[in-house]
Amino acid sequence: MGPEPEEDTVTATTTAQPAQRKVTRPRADALRNRERIVTAAREMFTEYGPDVPLDEIARRAGVGNATVYRNFPDRDALVREVVCSVMDRTAEAAEQALAEHGDAFEALERFVHTSADERVSALCPMVSSTFDKNHPDLEAARERCEQIIEEVMDRARSAGQLRPDVGVGDLMVAVAQLSRPPAGMDCLGGDRFVHRHLQLFLDGLRAPARSVLPGAAATMEDLRRQ
Repeated sequence: MGPEPEEDTVTATTTAQPAQRKVTRPRADALRNRERIVTAAREMFTEYGPDVPLDEIARRAGVGNATVYRNFPDRDALVREVVCSVMDRTAEAAEQALAEHGDAFEALERFVHTSADERVSALCPMVSSTFDKNHPDLEAARERCEQIIEEVMDRARSAGQLRPDVGVGDLMVAVAQLSRPPAGMDCLGGDRFVHRHLQLFLDGLRAPARSVLPGAAATMEDLRRQ
């Protein structure tokens, strides 16, 4: 591993009125390092939990410890970035599917399967940790994710594709539970079953409903009140 650059930013001078101002933007290699750190952290948090040593994350990412701390001053900052990045990618999957095909249920399926690939089930213990759950970055990522899923589910209901008695909370609980390996099973060993069982769940969401569900549809507010 070669020496790390001392700076992660470059400074460009732009013309501003009435005087010139300097704009600082991240270097391309610094952005790549940050992405590698977040990817490595997501993998290792899934495998070992959120308390995995940061130097082990740095080693897997192929960067030095100083680069990790330059991007993330503490563990909470890194955990928060991993949680935000996972929510962003799952939201993007639904947005892209909706834009490409216009089929709301297909977008819902894309979201569910991407959530499993992104290990959404591993987020619960992270969000329950000590970091600030009301941090602006986390709230923005959560709001984006919830909004696109509400939109997708509303469209699917309006098109007669989705049964009317399920809510966003029902969806998120099911995805988290079905993508979590059973007790005693290796976390990665259960992967071959996850998408099969998620598709069975998705088929159960299709309208017309074949049974009446007990209780009321769960919302995200319901989950947050638990």
